[in-house]
Amino acid sequence: MASGGFVQAAVLLLAVQLICLGAADADPDTGTVIPAESRPCVDCHAFEFMQRALQDLKKTAFNLDARTEMLVLRAERRALCDCMLGGSLR
Repeated sequence: MASGGFVQAAVLLLAVQLICLGAADADPDTGTVIPAESRPCVDCHAFEFMQRALQDLKKTAFNLDARTEMLVLRAERRALCDCMLGGSLR
């Protein structure tokens, strides 16, 4: 029984050595690794996208507000002109 545990330990040790040797023999320059500091994260891209979308929405809202104000002023001027024309004809 003691020899069975010894054989298992030896096989395990041999497997660990093979894994370590395989990792040591691997070419470290097989791929290009970009440091994490120099690549933007997905959250950063999402934040930038949402920030641009918010700026577009603000611009659209401002344009709609300006257009609405212009239309209201035009309607008020028309009503005033109609009132003045109607009052002078009587």
